[in-house]
Amino acid sequence: PYVVVSNHQSSLDLMGMMEVLPDRCVPIAKRELLYMGAVGVVCWLGGIIFIDRKRTHDAISVMAEAAHTMLSQDVS
Repeated sequence: PYVVVSNHQSSLDLMGMMEVLPDRCVPIAKRELLYMGAVGVVCWLGGIIFIDRKRTHDAISVMAEAAHTMLSQDVS
């Protein structure tokens, strides 16, 4: 298992990253991207897990649940 951290320059970078990341990879992004029109819809359909960075406790619980699922399904 590994973690890839990306510092992207635009919303389009996320869609490009979806193509280059390995299979069975679980992407996580800030919740604000969900509300960026077509980009948000594409990200949601692509299976990105959104976290609310302003609500730390909720973000931690979402990431903990994702980690548990990732371990049980053997994904990165």
